[in-house]
Amino acid sequence: MEEYITVTAKTVKDAILEASLKLETFRDNIEYEVIEEGSTGFLGFGSKKAIIKARKKVAVEDILKEEVKEEKPAKKEKREFKKEKKEFKENKKEFKKEKKERPERKEFRQEEPVAVKEETTVAAEPAAEPVQEAPVEVKKERKVVPLTPEEKEEAKEKAVKFLKDVFASIEMEVEVHVEFEDEVLTVEMSGEDMGVLIGKRGQTLDSLQYLTSLVVNKGKSGYVRVKVDTENYRSRRKETLENLAKNIAYKVKRTRRPVFLEPMNPYERRIIHSALQNDPYVTTHSEGEEPYRKVVVTLKRNNNR
Repeated sequence: MEEYITVTAKTVKDAILEASLKLETFRDNIEYEVIEEGSTGFLGFGSKKAIIKARKKVAVEDILKEEVKEEKPAKKEKREFKKEKKEFKENKKEFKKEKKERPERKEFRQEEPVAVKEETTVAAEPAAEPVQEAPVEVKKERKVVPLTPEEKEEAKEKAVKFLKDVFASIEMEVEVHVEFEDEVLTVEMSGEDMGVLIGKRGQTLDSLQYLTSLVVNKGKSGYVRVKVDTENYRSRRKETLENLAKNIAYKVKRTRRPVFLEPMNPYERRIIHSALQNDPYVTTHSEGEEPYRKVVVTLKRNNNR
């Protein structure tokens, strides 16, 4: 804190001005006390000079600086305290580590998780009941009856006529080739811009396949399975889904949490089920109602520990 200085001048005003010069600050920043007012006397005789004691006003910054200077030893003690606290925590951590490695502690740590996992397994039983969907969906399908040569030709003609009419109505030139492969009526289409017939994730192709199946099987006691494809899309889609199934299975094994796939049609769900049916660590089932039914991949119960 600044000490007072004594300033002598002709008047108090002049003394304040001179004090501000000496203290190297503004007049408004001067704090002073008048010792002698001073007087001009009579005709210059008996005059007295003004005397003041002055100093700089104390600013907030100066107070803070003072406090900082005074707190330096306290900060040093605080740093030492933090250092000791850190060392204490490290020693405590080492102690816990050594205690954890004791044989009796290991046995105790193994008991609690076993009890919790048994409860988790019981809670997961209802969701894991429909383990395999492929056989269930096959049962829903009508039984495929071998057709006579005449019936096969009739099925081919119906499929070609229906698809030709559809493409003519939308003014698309599409070549349609049909044949039977293992009692499955396979329809292969070719032409320009086949992506329009495939649609997003094969939805348009699936719709054409469904409608063609309705037309071919209308009025029949047996059932003809129909497969409509173009540009080898079905094979490429199958390969994509099989790779997806493997990646999802790896994720389930790593996170130990179930994964819900996007809604798929029965054909694509069967591909996922088939791809993972021999996996020793994960299992699959389906949830929801059509057309939003989806595959769920979960960890097998015996691997959930």
